[in-house]
Amino acid sequence: MRLILAFLGLFLLTAAAPARDWTAAVRQTPQGAYVVGNPAAPLKLVEYGSYTCSHCAEFAKESDAVLKGQMVKSGRVSVEYRHLIRDQFDLAAAVLARCAGPRGFFGASQAIFLAQPVWLDKAIAWQQADSGTQYRSNGERLRAVAQGAGLIELMQKRGLTPAAMNACFANQAEIERIVKLTQEAPADVQYTPFFFLNGTAQPNMTWTKLEPILRAGRAR
Repeated sequence: MRLILAFLGLFLLTAAAPARDWTAAVRQTPQGAYVVGNPAAPLKLVEYGSYTCSHCAEFAKESDAVLKGQMVKSGRVSVEYRHLIRDQFDLAAAVLARCAGPRGFFGASQAIFLAQPVWLDKAIAWQQADSGTQYRSNGERLRAVAQGAGLIELMQKRGLTPAAMNACFANQAEIERIVKLTQEAPADVQYTPFFFLNGTAQPNMTWTKLEPILRAGRAR
């Protein structure tokens, strides 16, 4: 009887254990991309994205609750985000998203995408007014871009300090690493967002098209 009770107690404890939330598992690849989710996830999604891309912003907004909130969280899907830099605004945003570190990267990226209509308009207006200014370094120019676009203020609200952001913009090696991700993109990645699922290209993909593909792979 004691053995049976002990077994039942162990079973109940195991059954009551909460499932792991894999959205808290974020790591960086040797190339510098960020990955969120279970390293052993059967569905591995790679996204090439740009912060100035309106279609990327739409995908981020439409997919987040299910893709990360359910599919990644359950451990069935992992998502790797790789930068495909299109312009100086995109690069400045990438520096700031990465400045949040692995734990803050995906949240910062989502905030940048959701605020895109506001900060991108500011960035374009700032560029027109600042077109003749000379900067001492690429990092200094990118920081000015981020300031003019309102991205500095956006990231301050998320807890990044001015000192931390200044250090990130001064890190030329990290800026070059971001650009290298674009240079090393496969030849068929000609636009954003562009996806690979378990190594197979998924061209012309929206969340409406991608969700059923993931569901067919038993994502939940």
